[in-house]
Amino acid sequence: MASNRSALRVKSCYAILVASLGLGPAAAHDGREAALASIEVKGQAMAGGSATFTSTRLETDDIRARGVNQVQQLYRQVPGMDIRGLGLTGVADSIVLRGFGGGGHGGDIAFSVDGIPLNEAMSHADGYADLNVIVPLELRTMTVRKGPVSALYGNFNRAGSVELETRKGGEYREVDLATGSFGTVDAQTALGIKLSDTQHLNLAAQRWRSDGFREQSDSWRGTLAGRWSVDLTGGLRIALSARVHKAEADNPGYLNKAQFKADPYAKAAGVQNDGAEKNFATFRTDIHYAINDELKLLGFAYATRQDFSRWFTRPVSGVMRQREESYDRKVEGAGLNLNGHHHNGIPLHWVAGIEGFRESTDYEYYDGLNNRRRVTPAANDRNSRLNSLSMFGEAEAVVHALFKPSVGIRWDRFTGKCSFNGPETDTSPCIRMAPVEHTSPKFGVRSEVARGIELRASWAEGFALPSNFAKYALGAADLDPNVFRQTEIGTRITALPGLVIDLSAYRMKSSDEIRTVSPGVYENFGNTRRTGYELELNWLAHDDLDFRLALGTADSKITRNGNAALVGNRVTGVPRHTATLETNWRPLPGWQGTLTWQSIGRYEVDAANTQHYGGYDVLDLRLAYTPAGNQPYTLYAAIDNLTDREYATAVNTIGYASGAPRTLRVGAQFSF
Repeated sequence: MASNRSALRVKSCYAILVASLGLGPAAAHDGREAALASIEVKGQAMAGGSATFTSTRLETDDIRARGVNQVQQLYRQVPGMDIRGLGLTGVADSIVLRGFGGGGHGGDIAFSVDGIPLNEAMSHADGYADLNVIVPLELRTMTVRKGPVSALYGNFNRAGSVELETRKGGEYREVDLATGSFGTVDAQTALGIKLSDTQHLNLAAQRWRSDGFREQSDSWRGTLAGRWSVDLTGGLRIALSARVHKAEADNPGYLNKAQFKADPYAKAAGVQNDGAEKNFATFRTDIHYAINDELKLLGFAYATRQDFSRWFTRPVSGVMRQREESYDRKVEGAGLNLNGHHHNGIPLHWVAGIEGFRESTDYEYYDGLNNRRRVTPAANDRNSRLNSLSMFGEAEAVVHALFKPSVGIRWDRFTGKCSFNGPETDTSPCIRMAPVEHTSPKFGVRSEVARGIELRASWAEGFALPSNFAKYALGAADLDPNVFRQTEIGTRITALPGLVIDLSAYRMKSSDEIRTVSPGVYENFGNTRRTGYELELNWLAHDDLDFRLALGTADSKITRNGNAALVGNRVTGVPRHTATLETNWRPLPGWQGTLTWQSIGRYEVDAANTQHYGGYDVLDLRLAYTPAGNQPYTLYAAIDNLTDREYATAVNTIGYASGAPRTLRVGAQFSF
């Protein structure tokens, strides 16, 4: 009996390792579970199924076991992905992926929840996305796709996409409570309730607060999400979902180099009462119809309302000045897509759809504030509107073990306009946007050349609109979108027991980059080349010991620019390497210790490449205990930054954003 339990533990651990690399979902398409799930969200027919393109996927159990309070804390499990924490609580951090440094705080990564975009068209920066509106415990999966490979997303899908799928149906009652250094408290819960044979209710909530590890850095946020679904006759299902979020934060500002060396946890000199406030609410309706066992139709509609204000002090000509940016955002969207699974003859999985949205943002910008009090006229007081219409299709076939092709195509059309809400002193363009259209093809193939050895190759195209208010300029009427083309090769090896290896190499070229010739006048002129390697390794060395390595290198260089002096320079804010090594040891039944080492390499700080930051290394330690039997709880304790290293999570031309000192967390997870 003991040997059977040991074998079961090995198989279970191996299954978790395989799932963490996204190997499991391809097989799941053959089962009833996948058939039911495929009508849940946009494009679910392809989600996790194709290994033609490199991706990393984490599932519910893995997400819960890590005890995170923010979704972005999971990113260090993804090769080549890094969080450049800006140290401004309540403001989205910058995410690095595939040689791009502007995800989250900018528009380099497409973020979605159940197929609905999180990116904001004109809030703070094109593509801004705040993942704090998501409760980690509510997630079923998080899938990160590398490069512009998914046909489900258009603008902002450059470095890749982060697809978050929430839990739907099922019966579960889970709670995660944690407290730690600096007055930090986190409470999360996720509930799955079967109301009747045909009705399900899913709820999730989170309340988080902290005094912060720097002066003037206290913050809090709260989120509540719910979904009700009912199965009607004839294969029809209707679901209603809602999400509300509120957050407030105080910010201590960036430190200059001298201040950072003297005291990395102090408030920056000259910073006023900086901070951020946000209110967010969204509502959506889904209608699912199972035409037959192979075809599923999904229609959805959603509306979002959000107001977000930020106060930020920074040096201007050597003088510290506070500015205010406020965004009042309204979004309405709808879509229809058809999902197909065909298993007779050549297995074929596909999705085709059409969707659109309109987004309106009222934008106010004031500078030279006196502790949030406006003392000068508005620099900007305007409204921007962006309308989008898209059609897409994606398919994968298993013709032969040696030939498994996939193809995707997406067409996007954008229109919009800008208008003034009141007088302003800025001269940024603000007229009707010239229509922009773009078609993005994607191709890939994978081949199982031997048992447990699969090769893949792909080519994919993405694009970007002119940023900020440049798209509303008369001088931008003849611009083409900025185009990104990625070529990738890779292999996945599962031939050795207990060992899973995924290795990829990529090359991405951007062309037709948009530059300012003179105020209000723009042109397509500029290229950048991004290359790199990524390795994901999971090794079950023993049934009580396993290792996980996520390693990425990136070389992003400017190859054409209006300023000839910048040609050959590296793109700022992109580390030359990122690495996470995780060791899990289970010395006694129910006990697990996890030691995590993270290394971030050197990166350039300014465009001229005259300043750089050398990167950092940190160690984290976690200990967890789960009683034997059916005891429904886990106790855990964690020490982040075990060696109490002083480092910066981000450095830019304004200053340094300090990383947290040694931090203690203790918590308990319950399942009922």
